[in-house]
Amino acid sequence: MGPRHIVIVGGGTAGWLAAMMLSDVAARKGWGSKVTVIESSKIGVIGVGEGSTAVFRQMLRHFKLDEAEFLRETGATIKYGIRHRDWRRLGHSYDGPIDTPQMVAGGAELDLYAVAAGRSVGEAHLFQHLLNGQKAPMAIRDGRTLPAGPFHYAFHFDQAMVGAWLRKKAQGITLIDDQVQGVETGEGGIAALTLESGQRVEGDLFLDCTGFRRRLIGALGAQWLSYRDVLPVNRAMPFWVDLKDGEEIAPCTLAWAQKAGWLWWIPTQGRYGAGYVYSDAHCTPDQAKAEIEAVLGYEIHPRNDIKIDAGRQKDAWIGNCIAVGLSSSFLEPLEATSIHGTIVQMMMLAEWMGLPDGRDRYNAATGRQVDDFRDFIRLHYVSERRDSPFWRDVATSHPQVVKDRLEQWQHHIPQPADFPRFPPGLEHLGLAHVQEQLYTPVLDGLGLLNRQAAQTAMAADPKARDFARKTHTALVAEYSRAAAQCLPHRAWLQSLQKELTP
Repeated sequence: MGPRHIVIVGGGTAGWLAAMMLSDVAARKGWGSKVTVIESSKIGVIGVGEGSTAVFRQMLRHFKLDEAEFLRETGATIKYGIRHRDWRRLGHSYDGPIDTPQMVAGGAELDLYAVAAGRSVGEAHLFQHLLNGQKAPMAIRDGRTLPAGPFHYAFHFDQAMVGAWLRKKAQGITLIDDQVQGVETGEGGIAALTLESGQRVEGDLFLDCTGFRRRLIGALGAQWLSYRDVLPVNRAMPFWVDLKDGEEIAPCTLAWAQKAGWLWWIPTQGRYGAGYVYSDAHCTPDQAKAEIEAVLGYEIHPRNDIKIDAGRQKDAWIGNCIAVGLSSSFLEPLEATSIHGTIVQMMMLAEWMGLPDGRDRYNAATGRQVDDFRDFIRLHYVSERRDSPFWRDVATSHPQVVKDRLEQWQHHIPQPADFPRFPPGLEHLGLAHVQEQLYTPVLDGLGLLNRQAAQTAMAADPKARDFARKTHTALVAEYSRAAAQCLPHRAWLQSLQKELTP
């Protein structure tokens, strides 16, 4: 049997996703669990631009939530991937499209062929063509509006608006508008919470979605493992920029490398959520602001300047309390790991809750998940740049795990066998993780793959090489045609708004 009462403290995107997913699991497994969310309307939420992965769209579909309504009411936009500007060297850009053409390639070695031929691995991706044309995921064919392809895309959004929208859509969940004043602990973890109103809330399982406050897990002596020795940035300066009238909306996240870190640039339908993530060992906040203003050509108005302590909980699950979202881990927002991590973690929790070793499995898997994210993010900093003290210091401080992987991939391009299955024992769920489909575009964009090794591998099997060439050529032609038929991104989003007009 599952827990009788699940108490989630803190709403937002992480809290309401967790509430909806666990409520759904409890109903399907017949646990009869009551789910309560404690969220205070007194605590102001500052919305930030955030990007998801495709798993968020899969969640919308699972809960039968209308995607057009989601886009209308939250001001969200489409995301096909990440554009990395100036990471390899000044003036160089590369993209990381998130679709998987291997699904339709019939076994053709598309990436291997592209590397051997000296072509971008993104060329055979539908999302690369849609991104280049700033197009919507819908095409007009024979007077009908149809999906451009079979792949799940992601979204950009204001996380405060999405949290509020999910709260409206959640069903069968009790909401208490209050703040936690005290945490009563006992032998099994948390016995009850006392609220400002004087109410006492008992539960069997508590989820800490209180963000950086870590209000619940902190009361149980949680230990934070810092990543400061691996990730080179430790401050973030967020700001907003209004979208200009008539300005097209790029369907990608921009990650723009700067002299002491990088700038994020995330479009929603009304404005950009932006910010400079930087190293304060190389740049003061005033210098960071001046640098970004010089780059953009206008004054910015930072909403905050946040000290980053990147890392994770040693154990995200202690006693009967589980840290979720920012309570559990925090990484610089380079690869949209936060919401993705929450969704995958709730899926793992649903599978392992109630097992004798469920907590140990969960802690090991979530720890590995975030560690893998950390190593993948660090790979982005393997750069040719030496034009500032930051980039010179980064070049001499790559961790051994990154050096080992780069050496490994001098002999072959990333392949499934290079990555242990994740999470162990749940391969049937098909949970997305950082594997070859994410590593390959980054390595290719940074010039870190060995073209000669790829040519040797292709030459060893001429039949496979010919099949890969034909398949690659056909996909590039097909995706180019499909993108040409798609609506402009902003115009399509505006057409969804018009659907509200009677």
